Amino acid sequence: MKYKLIFVLFAFLAIVSCQSGNIQKFSDGVIVRLQKKTATDASLIRLQVITDNIIRVTASPADSFSTKKSLMIADNNLPPVKWDMVKSDDNITVSTSKLNANVSLTTGEVNFTDKDGNVILKENEGGGKTFVPDSIDGKLFYNIRQEFNSPANEAFYGLGQHQNDEMNYKGLDIDLTQHNIVSVVPFLVSSKNYGILWDNYSITKFGDPRDYQNISSLKLYDKDGNPGGLTAIYSSSVNPDKNFIKRTDSVIDYQYLQNIKDLPEIKPQLGKVEWNGYIASDFAGRHKFVAYSSGYTKIWVNGEKVIDDWRQNWNPWYRKFYVNLEKGKKYPIRIEWIPDGGYIALKWLSPLPAEKQNELSLYSEVGNQIDYYFIKGNNIDSVISGYREITGKAPIMPKWAMGFWQSRERYKTQDELISTVEKFRKDDIPLDNIVLDWFYWPENKWGDHNFDSARFPDPAGMIKKVHELNAHIMISVWPKFYEGTKNFDYMYKRGWLYKRNIEKNVKDWVGYASTFYDAFNPQARKYFWEQMDKKLFSKGIDAWWLDATEPDIESNNSIEERKLLMDPTALGPSAEYFNAFSLMNCEAVYDGQRSVDPNKRVFILTRSAYAGQQRYAAATWSGDVASRWYDLKAQIPAGLNFCLSGIPYWTTDIGGFALENRYVNAKGEDLKEWRELNDRWYQFGAFCPLFRVHGQFPYREIYNIAPPDNPVYKSMLYYDNLRYRLMPYIYSLAGRTYFNNYTIMRGLVMDFGADTNVYNIADQYMYGPALMVCPVTEYKARSRKVYLPETSGWYDLYTGKYYKGGQTLDAEAPIERIPVYVKEGSIIPFGPAIQYADEPTDGSVILYVYEGADGAFTLYEDENVNYDYEKGVYSTIPVSYNDSDHSLTIGERKGTFPGMHEKRNFRIVTVNRNNAVALDFNKEGKTIAYDGKSQTIQLN
Repeated sequence: MKYKLIFVLFAFLAIVSCQSGNIQKFSDGVIVRLQKKTATDASLIRLQVITDNIIRVTASPADSFSTKKSLMIADNNLPPVKWDMVKSDDNITVSTSKLNANVSLTTGEVNFTDKDGNVILKENEGGGKTFVPDSIDGKLFYNIRQEFNSPANEAFYGLGQHQNDEMNYKGLDIDLTQHNIVSVVPFLVSSKNYGILWDNYSITKFGDPRDYQNISSLKLYDKDGNPGGLTAIYSSSVNPDKNFIKRTDSVIDYQYLQNIKDLPEIKPQLGKVEWNGYIASDFAGRHKFVAYSSGYTKIWVNGEKVIDDWRQNWNPWYRKFYVNLEKGKKYPIRIEWIPDGGYIALKWLSPLPAEKQNELSLYSEVGNQIDYYFIKGNNIDSVISGYREITGKAPIMPKWAMGFWQSRERYKTQDELISTVEKFRKDDIPLDNIVLDWFYWPENKWGDHNFDSARFPDPAGMIKKVHELNAHIMISVWPKFYEGTKNFDYMYKRGWLYKRNIEKNVKDWVGYASTFYDAFNPQARKYFWEQMDKKLFSKGIDAWWLDATEPDIESNNSIEERKLLMDPTALGPSAEYFNAFSLMNCEAVYDGQRSVDPNKRVFILTRSAYAGQQRYAAATWSGDVASRWYDLKAQIPAGLNFCLSGIPYWTTDIGGFALENRYVNAKGEDLKEWRELNDRWYQFGAFCPLFRVHGQFPYREIYNIAPPDNPVYKSMLYYDNLRYRLMPYIYSLAGRTYFNNYTIMRGLVMDFGADTNVYNIADQYMYGPALMVCPVTEYKARSRKVYLPETSGWYDLYTGKYYKGGQTLDAEAPIERIPVYVKEGSIIPFGPAIQYADEPTDGSVILYVYEGADGAFTLYEDENVNYDYEKGVYSTIPVSYNDSDHSLTIGERKGTFPGMHEKRNFRIVTVNRNNAVALDFNKEGKTIAYDGKSQTIQLN
C-alpha cells in the first residue's frame, strides 16, 4: 500500500507540474531554481497562489524547502484559484485576476504589480535576501533578512502592540520580542493597501537589524572633559553627601538580573545615581539612543530633557530618543536615576543612510528559509480580511464581554468578590464581568488550580451567586507549576515541563521553585486543559485570563537566558519558536473548551499574542503598564497598531497597573491627579473593543476612585452608561468582525487613507464607522487639538454641532468629557438603559441619523452566548439613509433566532447642519413600529 501511494504521488506531480530548465510549475504556483553565486545566496524561490489577492513567497538557500507545518496559518481549505504563468527571457510572471507577481530568473527578485502594471511592492534590487548561516545545538539555521523598496510617502502599521508612543513605523525600528507589555504579531500593513505576513517565530526586527551598542562605542568624556567615560556618583539613600562612590563609567548597563550584580554596594542602600559628562561621535547625523530603566529616570542631552520616566522596579522598559550630532563635536549629557531596586541601561546606534533607514526590512534571527505572504487589498480593511482568511476568523465574543469588566489585583476572598458585584448592582453601575486574579489557591499549590478553602470555602457557590447577580466571572490561569505539586509531578515525569528553572532552583517572588509547561507539546496542551476543566470549568467559570504567556518564567532575565528557560520545545529549539508560546497556549484552552462544551463561546484574555491567535477567541491586554500619563498616551497607538495587525479584540488596564508610591493613600494634589488620570483612562477605555479596569492598590472600583458627588465619579458613570447605550452598535460591529473581517478600533488611515494628514496621528481613532474618539492624555488639560479628516463633515457627539472636515479644532475637554465626533452619513443605533449586556428589553432602538452623506448600518443580533451563529442562526436588519431625498429605509429583516424580537419600535432622531441636536436619549423623534418588513421614512 505504501509503494502504491508513492506511485500515485509521483503520477500526480507529473500531471500538475511541468519542468522547463530552472522553472517548475505546480498546481498552486511555481519554483524557480537560481544559479547561486555564494553558498548563502537563495537557491530556490517559490511563489504559491493562495487567493486572487494573496501570494506566498518562499526563498531557501538549500536545495529544498522546509516541510514544517506553519503555526500561524489556519487549516483552511481554500478553493483553488485560476492563475496563469508567462515566461520571458529573464523573468516569469504569475497572474491572478487581481495581482501579478514577477520573478527574476537570475536574481530571484520578486515584484508585485496590479493588473495595470503599477508597482505595489518591490524587493530590493537583486532580491534583497540575506542568509547568514548559524547553528543551534549543531543544527544548521540561518539569520534571515528580506529588504524591500519603499517610497518616501509610504506609511507602515501593525506588527503587534508596542509601547513607544509610535503610530507610523516608516523610518523607525521595531523589535518583535515578546515582553510583559509587548505583543508580537509579524503582520505589517501599508498605506499603499498591501500587507506582509512574515511566517517566522523567532525574534524579529523591523527596520535596522543591528543590535544596540553600549555607549562606550561613542567617545565619552567626564564632567571635566577628560576622555574615557562619564563621571558617575552612586549615593546612599541615607546621608548621600557622605555615603557615596565616585568613579568614571564607560558603560551604563544594569539591564538584566545578570548585570544588576555589578552595581556598587552602598550602605544602607543605593538611593541615587548621577552620570555627567560629554559624548561625541565619529559620525554625523541622527543618532539613535534607547534607555532601558525602572525607577525614576531623567536624561538631558545638550541641555534638553529627552527622558523623564518612572516604571515599577520589576518591569523596566525602553524609551527611545534621537539626537543629531555633528562629527567630533562634544555634547553635554546628564543622567539621573533613582533605582528603587530597579534596572538601567543606556545604548546607542550610529546613523544609517536615509535610504536604508526608510526601506522596508524584516530580519529574523532563526529560520530555515524566508517565508512571507503578500496580501493586496483595495483598502486596509481588505488587507486585514486577507490576513484572517489565511490565519483564521475572529469568532464573535459573548455579548457580555462587550460590557464593563471590574478587576483588581486582587479579590482575596469570595465574600470580597461577591460584595463587589452586589455593590455595583445596588448603586446601578452597569457591569458584566468580575475578574478573579492570581493567588486564589493555597500559597504553595500554584498550578494545581485548587481554591484555598480558607478564603474560598465554596467556589461553586460563589460562581453561582455571581451568575444570579447577572454577571460573569473570569479567572486567572498561568502556565506555571510549583515544584512538588500533583500537576507538576505528573507533567515533569513526562517531559512536559521546562526544566532549567527547576535545575537552578530559582524561587519566585512568593518563595517557591516553579516552571512553565511546554505549550508546543500537544499532549501537554491536552492535559493543561483537562486540569482547568476538572477544577474550574466544571464549577461554572465563564472565561479565562491567561497570564504571563510571553512566557515570563522568571522576570528580568536577559534574552539569552529567557531562551534557555524554555528550551527545548517539543517542536525544536526555543530560539526558533520564541515568540509563539501564547498562540499554542490559547489553542490548548480554545480546543479544550469546545471539545467539552462545543456550544458555549470561549473567551480568553491573554498578556501576549501572535499571528493567528484571533481564531482561538483570544483578546489581548497591554500588560502591566504604569499609572502614568505617558503610559496612557502610549496605549492609544499601541492598541491601534495591535488591531491593525489583524487581531480585533484588545484592552488595557484602565488607570495603569502599577503606580508610584505618591498615589498610595494619596492626598491633596496627588489624589486629584490620581482621580483625573483614572477618569481620562476610563473615558478612553469606554471606546476600546473591551472595557476593563484593573490595577494594584488603590482599589479600582469606581466608588473607590472618587465619591458619587465628585465630577470624576460622574464622568466614569456617564461613560459606563454610554457604553451600554451603544450596545446595539458595538455588538453589531462584533458580528461584522466575524462575518466581514471588520476591525472595531481603527487607526484613521483605515477610513481616511486618501488624507495623508492622518498618517501620523496617534491620539485619535475611529470606533466603528461612526465615532471618532479623541482621548485626553495630559494632566489638567481642558482642551486639545483635534484634526477632522478632510473627506468628511463631522458632528460633535454631545452637542450635535457641525464642522467641516480638513481643519484642526481647539476642542473643549472638560474633566467630564473627551471630544468625540460623528462622521456625517452615520447611523448609530442606541439601546435602552441597561445594567448588563443581555438584560431583557422590549427591543426598542433609537436611531441617530447624521445627515450630509449617504449612510448605512446593519443591526446584527443573535443568542449572545453560543455558536449557533456559525450555523446561520442570527438576524440582520439593514438600515440605510439617502441624503439626496432625506429618506431612511429600515430594510427587511433576514434570518431568525430563538428569543428574537419579532416586533419592535425604532425612534429616529435626525441631526443635520442646521439642526444641532444634542445627544439626549429622551429626545422625541419619529417612532415607527417594525415587524420585519422593509419601511422607508421621510425624515424632513
